[in-house]
Amino acid sequence: MSLSARRQLAGGYELDDDRGRIDVREVRRYLSEDSYWASGRSLEAVERAVRYSARGVGLYLEGRQVGFCRVVSDGVAMAYLADVYVLPEQRGRGLGAEMVREAVENGPHAGLKWLLHTRDAHSLYARFGFGPPWSSSDRPGPPRRARRSTSP
Repeated sequence: MSLSARRQLAGGYELDDDRGRIDVREVRRYLSEDSYWASGRSLEAVERAVRYSARGVGLYLEGRQVGFCRVVSDGVAMAYLADVYVLPEQRGRGLGAEMVREAVENGPHAGLKWLLHTRDAHSLYARFGFGPPWSSSDRPGPPRRARRSTSP
């Protein structure tokens, strides 16, 4: 288990990857109510995502969660950047870039191939080497397997 990475930013902001510090209810509130990609996501789903992700990076101001992102990875070849947000009232200060930098460049997954699915903030992600966004199916649940034909 790695030690927590904690970093002070200008203006009293702090980045921290201590999973126990993440305010899961606040992350769920933002994701479920304000994001386009996780609208309606349940508290249980957010708790599981935080627990099973390789890393979560929180952005804090005076102890309050004001941003978040998480890393999903196999730890060998690839890492996926997910659920990136900074509260609207905190934007425009370079905080999103610092949070992405912490996740992508400063963490244990720095040397891996990174993936991202987004439809906004392309200029932010381009600074960290991400290319054009890719798309995926919005189909819920696992893909259906084709049934084998039993006829001759």
